[in-house]
Amino acid sequence: MEIDLTRSLIIIAICFSCTLFERALPFLIFRGKEVPPVIKFLGKVLPMAIMATLIIYCIKGISFTATGGWAPYLIACGVTVLLHLWKSNTLLSIFGGTACYMVLVQMVFI
Repeated sequence: MEIDLTRSLIIIAICFSCTLFERALPFLIFRGKEVPPVIKFLGKVLPMAIMATLIIYCIKGISFTATGGWAPYLIACGVTVLLHLWKSNTLLSIFGGTACYMVLVQMVFI
């Protein structure tokens, strides 16, 4: 099915509106109020939990029959974990781990 320009713009506008609402909602809810301790706790714990979930998801289908099948995954996962523990920056961890994996797959474990 081919989508015309009008439908594409409507889809983009809906996605934009939902994303903006989702980002602004916490500020609207907690405007002028103290943030509850449970929300502070979740803000502290969830990034690491999400990283752990992504790592487990990525390594669940590893094949141990050849070194090229498991080494890039585990090395990149290690780099991701170390970057996150070192800098506590989720974007740096994800991009660093992805870059490490791509270098290993494209240049080392060919």
